[in-house]
Amino acid sequence: MRAGFSVCQLPPPLKPPDVLRVIVPSGTLREVDAFNQGIEIWRSRGYHVQLPQNWNAREGYLAGTDSQRRQQLLEACLDPKCRGILCARGGYGSARLLEDWTWPEQWPEQLKWLIGFSDITALLWSLGQIGISGVHGPLLTTIAGEPEWSVNRLFDWVEGRPIAPLKGVGWGGGKVSGVLLPANLTVATHLLGTPLQPSLSGVILALEDVTEAPYRIDRMLTQWRMSGAMAGVKGIALGRFSRCAPPKDVPSWTVEEVLRDRIWDLGIPVVSDLPFGHDGVNAALPVGKLVELDAEAGTLSWVEG
Repeated sequence: MRAGFSVCQLPPPLKPPDVLRVIVPSGTLREVDAFNQGIEIWRSRGYHVQLPQNWNAREGYLAGTDSQRRQQLLEACLDPKCRGILCARGGYGSARLLEDWTWPEQWPEQLKWLIGFSDITALLWSLGQIGISGVHGPLLTTIAGEPEWSVNRLFDWVEGRPIAPLKGVGWGGGKVSGVLLPANLTVATHLLGTPLQPSLSGVILALEDVTEAPYRIDRMLTQWRMSGAMAGVKGIALGRFSRCAPPKDVPSWTVEEVLRDRIWDLGIPVVSDLPFGHDGVNAALPVGKLVELDAEAGTLSWVEG
């Protein structure tokens, strides 16, 4: 039986001039200008941002070999000066690192922030399994495209200041509290049935995705239902499902129709249209923290303590 996903411990608040290390754990880095802009945003806040030696390595569609990318993560974890780990981009590849990975024993004594989303879901879930909270939030290649309030929200959270509730569209179903577990739907679906999948009993799922046709989203959510993964989920917070419209002239449901068909009958609170995900505002979401989902007011808020 899988262990439940419990409330996670926060790393100590960041403060300039803390050292932050960059890792490129997934796809090969193509957006170099955006990457450099992202680094500059963190440096402009007073942080020392250090790049790995092989940050621009390529191995097919991956940012270097598995061993190279795993070594980046290990060095960041073991560096006593490092206080946070900034993921460069998503794509694909993080799960490959975790086939042969154990978080270092020193890690619990030197908690570090891990920040990213999309393919970084695999790392965030793995870190949460050992009780440490990461941030589902902007990557180095996307943060420069965030509005000021979203950038400030990320820094507020990692620097120890409170963050405001997020507003979406409530589908009804009441109000519920639970442990927040954000994820990219596609990445999370491929973690089901692996050691990286925690028990989802008592969690509030926060899901987003990009470039997936409605029938594919239907297929993934059906997998969640048939596998029993949805059993015990207390609520669902839906972010942006961008570039997921069906092809023209092809009979199809819309993404919203699929989501309502596959989720509504679960009988749990659901809030959609929350400002997180790809191709737009990606508001920072803390992994493994207690939240309240109000499907009448359409809000996702953080519970103190």
